[in-house]
Amino acid sequence: MIKFLHTGDIHLGLQFKNLKLNSENSINRRLELWDTFTRMIDYAIVEKLDFIFLVGDIFEDKYFTLGDIKRLRDILAKAVNINILITAGNHDYLHQNSLYNGIEWSENVYIFGSERIEKIEFTDKNTAIFGYSWDRNLIDNDNILDNIDFNSEMENKILLLHGDVYGNSRYLPLDINKLKSFNLDYIALGHIHKPELFTDSIAYCGSPEPFDFGEIGDRGFIEGSIENNHTIINLKPFSKRRFIIEKLDLNENMSYMDIINKIIELNLNREIDYIRLFLEGYIDININMEELSEDIRKQFYYIEIIDNTIPDYDLEELERSFENNIVGSFIKTMKESDLNNEINKKALYYGLDVLLKEHVK
Repeated sequence: MIKFLHTGDIHLGLQFKNLKLNSENSINRRLELWDTFTRMIDYAIVEKLDFIFLVGDIFEDKYFTLGDIKRLRDILAKAVNINILITAGNHDYLHQNSLYNGIEWSENVYIFGSERIEKIEFTDKNTAIFGYSWDRNLIDNDNILDNIDFNSEMENKILLLHGDVYGNSRYLPLDINKLKSFNLDYIALGHIHKPELFTDSIAYCGSPEPFDFGEIGDRGFIEGSIENNHTIINLKPFSKRRFIIEKLDLNENMSYMDIINKIIELNLNREIDYIRLFLEGYIDININMEELSEDIRKQFYYIEIIDNTIPDYDLEELERSFENNIVGSFIKTMKESDLNNEINKKALYYGLDVLLKEHVK
């Protein structure tokens, strides 16, 4: 039996420009990518795995330095009894000045070339690993898979690829049915950040850490084993933080503190996770939502509050106060419709919000 860890799309050095992070949090998040990567390697060592598959986009070539690649090398060098195989992706592709070629790697690390799919055999593990590294940042065809010979005397056959199985793509488009036809023991895929297990023998590992609110759900790595041509794989959640999107319905009877307490009572990991909270419903018109949002932010590691609430206006008072202008006329007209209908009620309140803001100007 062989045991392996399949990961990729780690994006060490990522700048997190899609998040509203201050300088301190941005630096901290980049360090967390390193920490999670190191923890994965330590996990593989403790569990005495046979292989680690790194399937591309290990780092951001644009922001990575010589010091960074040496740090990466030293982390991998700790796993002296584990065979580590790397396929470069579109963010860390092999080019003339690639950092992959700028240092000497430890004997347990193997980096696939970019001319064709290569084969590396490990006779002591009875395993053949096939792989391919990118040499540019766009590949709009899958010609590299044409006429591939997966013959080997080794019992276990594994393919590592960084590409896209979802429709037409400029990032090495892959046909999932074609991949299935290869009848390999395992195909370790990278490029898509969301983990997905297509079959027991084909999977995207996803990113071990999520990067923005488009990446909700568990993140980690694929842990697997192959014995007697039988493959077992599982997603192991491993990320330090998660991105969570929640919605909270409010009503006009809730006070300032009621709303704060309601948010605090949500089942959220306030000290760790990134939260995006949508506030819906009606609120007391006298509640200052900007101040409330600021009070809430102090109690979370990171939270974005999207205020979709509607001020609960006193219609009778407004109609009396603005009876001789467009605001009063609008209220009178809308009251003739069925205000028990939620759509009509929202139309009235949205319209008032616009008209009253214009009146203030």
